[in-house]
Amino acid sequence: MKEFPIKSKRLIFAGLLVISVTVILTGTLYYRHIFNIPNIYVSEGKTTLNIPESQWDVQDVINALNEKAEIKDLRSLKKAASLLDYEKVHSGHYIITDRMSNKELVNMLRRGLQTPIRVTLHNLRTKTELAASLSQQLMPDSASILSLLNDSAFLSGYGLNVDNALTLFIPDTYEFFWNTDASGIFERMQKEYKRFWTEERLAKAEAIPLTPVQVSILASIVEEETNSYREYPVVAGLYINRLKRGMLLQADPTVKFAVGDFSLRRVLNIHLQTDSPYNTYRYAGLPPGPIRIPSGRAIDAVLNYTKHNYLYMVAKETLNGEHNFATNLREHTNNAIRYQQALNRLRIYQ
Repeated sequence: MKEFPIKSKRLIFAGLLVISVTVILTGTLYYRHIFNIPNIYVSEGKTTLNIPESQWDVQDVINALNEKAEIKDLRSLKKAASLLDYEKVHSGHYIITDRMSNKELVNMLRRGLQTPIRVTLHNLRTKTELAASLSQQLMPDSASILSLLNDSAFLSGYGLNVDNALTLFIPDTYEFFWNTDASGIFERMQKEYKRFWTEERLAKAEAIPLTPVQVSILASIVEEETNSYREYPVVAGLYINRLKRGMLLQADPTVKFAVGDFSLRRVLNIHLQTDSPYNTYRYAGLPPGPIRIPSGRAIDAVLNYTKHNYLYMVAKETLNGEHNFATNLREHTNNAIRYQQALNRLRIYQ
């Protein structure tokens, strides 16, 4: 057999080496292009991508991403998704950063590595307002949340009912995963509720004596009654005095709630006739549920109420949101006359 000259062998080896190096370099460049080179551009530095719990596929995700950011090479992104086996779409809230590579993006999405969001509950009165607020910040729609707020069987698992369900929610800012479902919201809030109701707070409630739910109901009235934080403990003490004496609370905010008009500036006799368990001019004791979601500050004001002998209160004639307090009906009547005269001067008749 005829052998190739040594020079020819060297040429063949060199050629194979060149081909190998070329293949390796080409493969490396292709890998970098597909996976590592920045491909997602966000002018603001970062943006968010919310993937709902639905029948989205990978193409739907790419379409949504394309509306939020600039994808420089769409084909390479699709190729990376295929090579990295991105098939199952995970719902969630994802942070998309500027100059993200395909590999970074796809690995985040296929592993469901979403970022928690901060959910704020503040200044809410009704179930409808709560459901709307939560649905604007989280994935579940307001109807699914509202349904559970009115589901007796579901609420009984939390020791609540359709009237007092809102007492589970303590206004604050919490971290949630965006795709937490409606029932998961309740589970999370129950943990926060238990964290809020420490042994110290429970002991103070028992000493009044009121249950935590009753404390929240009273706190909701206190918070609606006055604009002054300084008055919270005083107002709470007044209502506790009335409860202990078996007197009607006669709290105007409960009448507004019963009527369904929080804008009322003057509660009239016709309003006092409203037949509702929330009308504390007609029904003794606390109403069956809160008239707003009380803040932690209002709850603590009830637990640390001021001990005094006041039984009556009426808004000050200055109309600054504060009140004149009285220990007897005669003094209260004089205070009430001054308040009514102030309303008349300003032609506030309802």
